[in-house]
Amino acid sequence: MDQDNSSLPPGANGGPAAPQDEGGISIRVLAQYVKDISFENPTAPKSLLPPPEGTPQPTIEVSVDVAARRLADVDFESELTLRAKSMRGGDVLFMVELVYAGVFRIEGAPPEMLEPLLLIEGPRQIFPFARRIVADATRDGGFLPLLIDPVDFAGLYRQQRERQQAKPAEPTASA
Repeated sequence: MDQDNSSLPPGANGGPAAPQDEGGISIRVLAQYVKDISFENPTAPKSLLPPPEGTPQPTIEVSVDVAARRLADVDFESELTLRAKSMRGGDVLFMVELVYAGVFRIEGAPPEMLEPLLLIEGPRQIFPFARRIVADATRDGGFLPLLIDPVDFAGLYRQQRERQQAKPAEPTASA
């Protein structure tokens, strides 16, 4: 049976209190979930056998992307995409892609703070859960668990902003 805890103070329902600063901004995680997951082991069982002597060590490429969208007046979705590909020589050992998201209720934030909150703080809060899912997928695929290093979401946000500002403006058609 669902329980309406809307009249209770933050944290009174057994969950953590919503973070709040002096300015009255509150951020609550309402839900988090896997939107899409893919694991490929294209050269199995060969990829799971010990490599011949002298074979180079596998390389792993990891990429991280974030996105956000408004769902309602104060509810937003932050989306974290993690991709990893392991190669040895010319062979793909595994590829994994996870799109993991969280729904956040943000209250009291000025409009100019929403984007950084959704693209930095939202992904930062859901990253440990997404990291565990990727580790479990690689382990369940027959490999050592891939533990993705912590991500500097503030740095990633700055890089995205710099790329957007560096793009030339789209020419507009005149009628």
